[in-house]
Amino acid sequence: MYVPKHFDETDEATLFTLMEQDPFAILVLTLNGRPEVNHVPVMIDRERKTISFHLARANAAWQELEKPLEAGEVREILFIFEGAHAYISPDWYESANQVPTWNYAAVHAYARPRRLSDAQTAQMLDDISAAQENQLLPKKPWTNDKLGEKLFSGLRKGLVGYEADITELQGKWKLSQNKTEADRAGAAAALDQRGRPGDRIVANLMRLVDA
Repeated sequence: MYVPKHFDETDEATLFTLMEQDPFAILVLTLNGRPEVNHVPVMIDRERKTISFHLARANAAWQELEKPLEAGEVREILFIFEGAHAYISPDWYESANQVPTWNYAAVHAYARPRRLSDAQTAQMLDDISAAQENQLLPKKPWTNDKLGEKLFSGLRKGLVGYEADITELQGKWKLSQNKTEADRAGAAAALDQRGRPGDRIVANLMRLVDA
């Protein structure tokens, strides 16, 4: 990812926070010499620096992850986490002769995957659903007990689970840091007036640049 110095976010806690806020990642790997993209729910462990995920057994992508490696070769995959983003009109700036742009926050996580056992995959699925069900309280959380072990075990046969060790995190917080304080304030105020949730998040992030 191209990251100019003034947009570079290197604080690990900040990067993990964005990843955890929306744990639905774009998974990028190479399949038959072409970029292959999958959209996957993930479980993030910031202490162990791992990302867990699963693929459908019918998806050829998992077979790529099982191919033998040559001596000295490593297998690396990429997870993309996209935060809030918003179009910025040059009319919102105080300065003249500006151009349109797009502000956003994003994290790229490079990682090396390894296969999980059936028991580990079952635990990962439980962890992912529990994390989301807990956000639906006071609704009683759904658990796999409602399926029964026989059905749950049968469904798992259609999945392949992985855990990936993070090797590098890249963060890009493009928030008009290369503009004047007045320009940022004007754009942030205009985003607030638009009223869309994502616009307001970007506006707040832009104000943190001045904090």
